[in-house]
Amino acid sequence: MGLRIDSAKGRQAAGKLHRAFATTGIHGRTDMPEDILPEGVERGSLEQLLFITFTVAIDYQRDASTLWASSRESLRDPRTRYLYSPQALHDTPQATMTRDMQRYALAKKPTKDAWIWHTIGVSFCKKWKGDPRLFLADCGWNAPEVLRRLKEDTHLERGRPVSDYPYLCGDKIGPLWLRMLRDNVGVTELRNLDRVPIPVDVHVARATLALGIVKGGYSGSLGELFRPIRHAWFESVRGLSVPGREMMALDVDEPLWHLSKYGCAARDTQSGLCPHIRSCEVREFCIPGTIKVGTGIAEVRT
Repeated sequence: MGLRIDSAKGRQAAGKLHRAFATTGIHGRTDMPEDILPEGVERGSLEQLLFITFTVAIDYQRDASTLWASSRESLRDPRTRYLYSPQALHDTPQATMTRDMQRYALAKKPTKDAWIWHTIGVSFCKKWKGDPRLFLADCGWNAPEVLRRLKEDTHLERGRPVSDYPYLCGDKIGPLWLRMLRDNVGVTELRNLDRVPIPVDVHVARATLALGIVKGGYSGSLGELFRPIRHAWFESVRGLSVPGREMMALDVDEPLWHLSKYGCAARDTQSGLCPHIRSCEVREFCIPGTIKVGTGIAEVRT
């Protein structure tokens, strides 16, 4: 892989991204799809924690704004509200919830998404009395341990070990869940979040490449870029601080997501020319060149 990391540039960009997102926003935006509380749900409640947990588990290969809007509608409707109760999921046939997850287009892949949702719900019901906070406490509120347990905890289905937390255990969704627990639910007990890698998706990858934090030549699987991107942001935030603490890689996740969604996604994939360059808060870091990032594939010449 002919790519290199420019952590000095990353350090400058990280500080500016975080300051902009905390004040005026990136491309004028500071809102995330998961920020909107469902009707009648209190911030920090178990109900919100379950809403975040179930929804983020199926946040893959789809438009995030549409997903979270569908989930809020499903929680609002008394007919589908049970989907957010681990005990109710335990007591409900998967075929029934597969049907009900279609009422507001909550599941993009009906069978697969319903299986993910049902499996996670039953795991929390059987092992943690329906409360993910008991699982977090059993991990000592230690973020790296939470990620390890998400990957390693299993149960038997038809004689074969199956993850207790499918997709929630993923390299993107696991860290994303922890960030949402911190930022959205307000879980303050979590520690060692500085050791959690940035959750890399298409947007974070594209923005990182457009900024030139990871640059060079590459053509192949998008997934192969995730490791250097995670490493780049670990290195880039080292020694930086935000009010009251040291900066961590998770702190640039939302700014990078906005940078790509409302900016870098519109740049010409060959020349690198971007129609939003003049209004971009970090335009001085943007580099020319070919950056093609799609589902599963990537081409970089910068």
